[in-house]
Amino acid sequence: MQFIKNRFNYLFKSTKGLILVAIAMIGLETALFGMLSGPMAEFGVRDVVVRIFKMDLVQAEREGRIIILYHSIAMAVVAIETYMITGLLKMKEFYKMAVRALITVGYLFAMIFGMGFAYWGHNWAFHGLYIFGLSLIFFAGVLLTIALWPWNKETYQPDKAYSRTKKGVDMERAAFFAAALTTVISALFGAIPGSYFGNGFEVFLAENIIRYPEKTVMEYSVIGHLHIMLALIAIMITLIIGRWLNFKGILHKIAMPLMILGTIVLNLGVWGVVTPLQPIAHMIIYVGATPSMFAALLLLIWSWGKLSREGTAGIQKPAFGQKISALLRDPLKFGPTWQMLFMNFTTSGIGIFMAIRLDEIFRVWPAREERIELTGHWHVLSAIIATII
Repeated sequence: MQFIKNRFNYLFKSTKGLILVAIAMIGLETALFGMLSGPMAEFGVRDVVVRIFKMDLVQAEREGRIIILYHSIAMAVVAIETYMITGLLKMKEFYKMAVRALITVGYLFAMIFGMGFAYWGHNWAFHGLYIFGLSLIFFAGVLLTIALWPWNKETYQPDKAYSRTKKGVDMERAAFFAAALTTVISALFGAIPGSYFGNGFEVFLAENIIRYPEKTVMEYSVIGHLHIMLALIAIMITLIIGRWLNFKGILHKIAMPLMILGTIVLNLGVWGVVTPLQPIAHMIIYVGATPSMFAALLLLIWSWGKLSREGTAGIQKPAFGQKISALLRDPLKFGPTWQMLFMNFTTSGIGIFMAIRLDEIFRVWPAREERIELTGHWHVLSAIIATII
């Protein structure tokens, strides 16, 4: 009995335990529902899984199922990042415990009851509990934003090696605050269209309407929502890695203001998609994405330099090969920043290039090819972020 109690306390009261539970839930869900898509569907695995688990699948409802599936996984990912933030940053114990409790119950409700509603018949009580779970997560986000308030003198940064204002406001904490606040606001751009289901608004997948000449405000809102939420997840994990590696020095002092600027401008661009600014919204988004990505690059340069110096500390004149060996000595510390570099050059940067040259190059492609590229971009970006976590 004591073993069970100890195991429960570890899984639901410690930072590592909470992260482990969320990763396990994502793993189980991905393993099961990944069997329903290609190439498993073409191999016949999908039909076997549907029969074994007695799933109730209607082809006309596919878009709705996928949206609930994405949200249930995304909520667990947001929970993992929240656990990391509450473990790394100083805050009042009340906020730390309240945020963790709310987001844990929230993502479990969203995942369990959301998937139950989507794949095993439409029990509307399950749908209500799914929405309840999302609401708890939103409230946890509001509390986290309050807890991260950077102008609290108790959280001022006394060490001048870190990015701070003249009065001592911790710029890294301000970056976390900006990301948390804009995440809560940007969630509304998905919640508001969702509230109109059954009132003239029909479910759709963004990649299916890319070539519609006219889109509604609700459709633009959903498209903006899915872009900014993944971008904010990426920004937050970058900040988490920086805090975990103890990012500091001149590059830290440059990176944090850039990250704050990028976060705010990026969000303003996405929010502008549903306003008369829509024609120039993409240009605003580019302006916001650039400083954020450059801040991540500064973290990478600092991290690799530190790993190389520490690994060759006992060598008077280290050779190039020895520096590389030192860099690769600790895969856990090298891996996240390497994947960030890989992601920016192969996915994020390519996505921005596609948006800039959309009409000149990609709209000339067959619609099916553009759709495949966009869907692949989304999945690769999500998978790399998940691997970094």
